Amino acid sequence: MNAHPRRALLALLLAVSAVALTACTGLPTTGDVQPGLALGASPEDPDFLPLASGPVEGAGPAEIVEGFVEAAITPADNWETARSFMTPEMAADWRPTTGVSIDVSAETRSFSSTVEDDAEVDDGDTADVRVTFDQMASVDGTGAYSEAFGASTSSFVVTRTDGQWRISGAPDGVVLDESRFSRVYDDYALQFYDQTWERLVPDVRWFPRRATIATTIAQTLIGGAPSPWLDPAVQNAFPAGVQLARDAVPIDPDQVADVALNRAAAGLDQVTLARMRTQLQETFLAAGVQVSQVRFSIDGRTLDAGVVKLVQDPPDGGSLVLKDGAFGNLVGGEVTPIAGVSDEILALTQPIVSVDVAVDGSHAALQLGDGHVYVVGNGNLDELDQREQLVRPTMDPFDFTWSVPSNAPSALQAISVEVASTSIADAWPGASEVSAIRVSADGARIAAVITVGGERWVVVSAIIRDETGTPTALGPTEEITELRGTASGLVWLGPDRLALLGDTDDRIVLTQIVGGTGTVESAPAGAATIAGSRSATGVRILSADGSVFARSGSAWSEATEGVQLLATRAGH
Repeated sequence: MNAHPRRALLALLLAVSAVALTACTGLPTTGDVQPGLALGASPEDPDFLPLASGPVEGAGPAEIVEGFVEAAITPADNWETARSFMTPEMAADWRPTTGVSIDVSAETRSFSSTVEDDAEVDDGDTADVRVTFDQMASVDGTGAYSEAFGASTSSFVVTRTDGQWRISGAPDGVVLDESRFSRVYDDYALQFYDQTWERLVPDVRWFPRRATIATTIAQTLIGGAPSPWLDPAVQNAFPAGVQLARDAVPIDPDQVADVALNRAAAGLDQVTLARMRTQLQETFLAAGVQVSQVRFSIDGRTLDAGVVKLVQDPPDGGSLVLKDGAFGNLVGGEVTPIAGVSDEILALTQPIVSVDVAVDGSHAALQLGDGHVYVVGNGNLDELDQREQLVRPTMDPFDFTWSVPSNAPSALQAISVEVASTSIADAWPGASEVSAIRVSADGARIAAVITVGGERWVVVSAIIRDETGTPTALGPTEEITELRGTASGLVWLGPDRLALLGDTDDRIVLTQIVGGTGTVESAPAGAATIAGSRSATGVRILSADGSVFARSGSAWSEATEGVQLLATRAGH
């Protein structure tokens, strides 16, 4: 994990990207997708995409390549404008969707040309053009995003054709500067099933904003695979060999997406078909592609496919706080107790460091003043972990409490409510420290802040479970972003975003897409604790003086005061 010297600065001080984060609320788990926008449109109308100009008559080799690179901002008609800078043969062969190189700024690109045999530009017929840029991230052919810092060079061959210079040799893919990447590409969360087939797990990909986005999403999901780091914890309902039978997913006036499958789908059982339909419908919904339902067909014959019932998390009940001698959900200035939990918490004599309430509210994981981890509920208080230097615990939807010493990341344990502990194998190999952990609401992923080789990273890993649902190991560590400074808290905001309260020179809040970009903003004065929710805008901050702050537009507003403790909910 060798960091480029600019990476940490971009990650926390300047923000990884200026991408605006899309709110991502909980998904319906049964029935058809509800209609919204017209005919498969994405939330960002492609008509508002930036437009590039075609080649200027008489432009030289370097100017032609510069115009071609700039034309990446217009993906309409499969980058038709960019292809106009190419010879007909090159335009037919060029594959723009194989990847994106994201550079810091179009202003920092340099273009140098060399004409064949050292001839003058006016006399030569072939030129080599080199483009050098300062890369900061990349997107591969599957839409997966990753940081990729450093200088990069692309080479082009430009040929004089009918008196005009045109590109006859070019690398596949496009180059976009950071500021316009988010205007051309958007994040779309593909949905895969967890190991129980009862929950969906997002896998964020980046695709160009086009009217045909429904087709792109279907092509990637059907016959595709999860990201390698996530693969051990999820599964695809579409069997191997099942593919789209045509390169289009038309949406009729009733907003029904007609998904034609090849004959490999013939004879599939009803459970598989229902899982497939549910998975694709929920992927369209999560991606902002509004259809009323998905309809499968083979050779024009409609397949009878139902939908499957998914686990529904209860709605958020407001901030969880300890305030004025009461513990529970804060709604409208009043604290509503949680049966079986609130009274037990109020009866504790030790100081309370943290509280993480189970999904069903029946119990909670605690860290108390002695540094140990406990579980409380229904009149019982059981000690789960008494090791030294424990980080704040996190619960998963299967009622396991996750606990680890900050100085021994490989000693991660998952402890059941029956106080049976399981050592988790392959926990963050090479890490020397872990300062925060958080299991996602689906229970398939764990996010953490770890230190490796003196570098502090936000990472995610898949959670591998046995047939009983007991966690046994972590999958490969996926780096999300590097941090400059320390982290005081880590939470989930919706299914595919994280929020982190960090310390640099000032307190900051980092909001990060898992598999994408992030933004940084100043935290409220005296920020001490962070809590999340299923909403991508639902972050809450507790200050040292007992004030709870929430987002109000582009600023923080005080939601309440006199709070002694801001608790969290499992998965958030």
